[in-house]
Amino acid sequence: MPPDSLTLTVETASGLREVRLYKRNGIVRAAAVDMGQARFESMAIPVELPVPRVVDYPVEIGRGSRITCVNVGNPHAVAFVEDVDTLDVAAEGAALERAPIFPERVNAEFVRVLDETTLRMRVWERGNGETWACGTGACAAVAAAVENGHCAPDTDIAVKVPGGVLLVRCSADGSLRMRTDVDLVFEGVVEL
Repeated sequence: MPPDSLTLTVETASGLREVRLYKRNGIVRAAAVDMGQARFESMAIPVELPVPRVVDYPVEIGRGSRITCVNVGNPHAVAFVEDVDTLDVAAEGAALERAPIFPERVNAEFVRVLDETTLRMRVWERGNGETWACGTGACAAVAAAVENGHCAPDTDIAVKVPGGVLLVRCSADGSLRMRTDVDLVFEGVVEL
């Protein structure tokens, strides 16, 4: 029997987002989210470099790397690396987050392309440090992977993070859709 589903609209700082929740036995077990459009224009990040789009651009920040900058509702700098497991994410992420070229700071994703449908990612979220997962970071990583030719558009890409796996699809027009399994990690009551 297919799972029950429920659609919600959530207002975010980047606009309305449609979330479809999938339930089994009355409990939400998965979610799919329309994440909006990926934007690569330097002004949309913002990033202060002398190019209209920062795609596979060399920077001398931290140990130095090539970055692709993308806005998916918030700013991201994606670096494709050979080994995410031994990378000093705290040092490299903090260096990118606060680099002078990012006047509003930036989230930093360090991504290894495992194959054309699988990425492994660690993320440094601005103001928070390294986190186990980041939905916008996974979307930024997939958009950057498609833009750089590592992955094909209109394909489900598995993004493996320490907290699990996120499935992201980036269409040819840059629209993003993310799916993942969910677990209950907190319950609370809001009093108005």
